[in-house]
Amino acid sequence: MMKKEMAHIRKQFKLDHEMLRLFDIFNVYIMKESNEIYHYERQPFALLDREKQELYMANFKKLMTGELDQKLFELKFQEEADQPTQVLLHQALVTGSPDEWQDLMLLLVEKMLVDTKYEQDTVVTFVKGQYSKPTKARNDEAEVSEKDEMFANLFILCSVNSTEQQRKTLMFDYVEREFKYNVFVDPIIKLNTPEQGFFYPSVTDNYSDVNRIVYCAGKVNEPNPQFIEKVLNAEQTVTALEERAIFEEIVKEVAGEQLDAATIAQVYEEVHRVIESHEEEEPPKLDFTDVERMLKVSGVEDVTKEKVERAFQNVVDDRNYELKASSVIPKFTSKSIKIETKVATISVSPQDLKYVRQVNYQGKRCIMIEVDEDVVIEGFTLNTETL
Repeated sequence: MMKKEMAHIRKQFKLDHEMLRLFDIFNVYIMKESNEIYHYERQPFALLDREKQELYMANFKKLMTGELDQKLFELKFQEEADQPTQVLLHQALVTGSPDEWQDLMLLLVEKMLVDTKYEQDTVVTFVKGQYSKPTKARNDEAEVSEKDEMFANLFILCSVNSTEQQRKTLMFDYVEREFKYNVFVDPIIKLNTPEQGFFYPSVTDNYSDVNRIVYCAGKVNEPNPQFIEKVLNAEQTVTALEERAIFEEIVKEVAGEQLDAATIAQVYEEVHRVIESHEEEEPPKLDFTDVERMLKVSGVEDVTKEKVERAFQNVVDDRNYELKASSVIPKFTSKSIKIETKVATISVSPQDLKYVRQVNYQGKRCIMIEVDEDVVIEGFTLNTETL
């Protein structure tokens, strides 16, 4: 799944969107004390009050918001699994019977209850629907509308939300003209902060990929391994944060612990160049030959194929491991590299690292940043000193 495909699907999750149809919604309430199903109900999404529809739509959109490999993870199903979830979900996807769909979702909830203790009462929400996308870009001069030919994909979306008890409140009664103490016993379902969930099936080049599922984590870089392996029966994933750490360890194995800023900047520029020049649908990946070339181009000395290959083996125990290029580098457009010291944290974009130096001044290590203009702090221009 590509980032643009996920973004297209996410944009459709709003009321009255002409390219999104939600058929049935199914809610299951799980009690924390007994860890059992307390109640469940299914109904057509269109029959919900509009206020409820808006709350659910906001929840679904929040669940699917985030970067791939950080909060959203496209996973392959395990090839061998007892009672595989892939089969269950595919059957639920193609069935035309709402009752059968409900029974299959209950089986999936039962898998969620095995070896899992919920700290709060929890609500599991399933929705079945269909999203569409034009097969061609819009052409204002054509007589045929772009919407005459569409990709139409069925999907099942699951959201897991915890609950919280309402706070005790003091209220004023306008009619009786008195202050009243109120205690609300009904729990609030936290639809604004989904714990986790999934979107099935994934999509590749606008077509459904029933062999993959998109897992949605509640927090960035914190997927739930138990849910992924035992509930979804999917292969474990590596987060972008973990991939970046792997890349850093591999570079350290080859180049050593210390590198100047210009070399680091050049390495990032080489990775960025790979991303920009990649034309295939699948995200670009880096193997040991790619890393070898990047380090050589960046000016790292004594780099050999054998050295880089051995670094891959030592760090990830797999010489043929491939790193996602997008994961090992902060995005040039939105994120910066942080330089942390005991007195300050400095944020620098990867392409500007070449202007940063660590120097020795009067026996002390200092950070020197090359600038083209005077530095202004709180309206005051700093004096320029000559070292």
